[in-house]
Amino acid sequence: MLTKLRNCLYMALLVSSMAAASEATVKQAMQKKYPAIQVESVAKTPLAGIYEVFAGGDVFYVDENVNHMIVRGRLIDVARGTDLTEERLRALTAVKFDRLPLDLAFRVVKGNGKRRLAYFTDPNCPYCKRLDRELDKLTNVTIHVFLYPILSQDSYEKAAAVWCSKDRVKVYGEMMLNGIPPKTAGACDTPLEKIVAYGRQQGIRATPTLFFADGQRVMGAISVTQLEKLLDGAR
Repeated sequence: MLTKLRNCLYMALLVSSMAAASEATVKQAMQKKYPAIQVESVAKTPLAGIYEVFAGGDVFYVDENVNHMIVRGRLIDVARGTDLTEERLRALTAVKFDRLPLDLAFRVVKGNGKRRLAYFTDPNCPYCKRLDRELDKLTNVTIHVFLYPILSQDSYEKAAAVWCSKDRVKVYGEMMLNGIPPKTAGACDTPLEKIVAYGRQQGIRATPTLFFADGQRVMGAISVTQLEKLLDGAR
């Protein structure tokens, strides 16, 4: 019995080392063929011979020798009806909430403010305006708003004007919900350059981008129902 147990443990360790070696092989092949790409991680997928590569804030798939590559594709678990690519992206791009530069954001507090959410937004982003209508329906949440003007110079000027306003929450809300542009000149010191630099470092390439208290990153305009589910799940 003891001999059998030892053999099982040996086989488990052997399989584990083989998997690690294969993942290391894929990473080496990627770095050799694409030296300009910084590969952050490689992992096996449920498909035999296909590996997940995480690089540049995105997930794509390759074979062991990196002779073939699937880019912008989604790996779907048909039985569960689950987008495995989306699940992995959320895990791989997660950021510890308390490590976000929250001092560079302004806060919108609703109700008791117990639930937490960080929001990277551009004043000229139509999807942000759609999301703001959904965020406006939330209760008992603190939203840390990061002005992230990456679409145009006009975005930067509007973001600066919001930051320099006496009531940032009111001016931002009027702009995004009612289309009323800020009246204040953006002549004060702002954290916009620091926010943009941080966003680029974290691979935030589009707005809106949300971070929940559990570190999960979600991109795009989602419904209030989805927001509530994610906020409650992040506690």
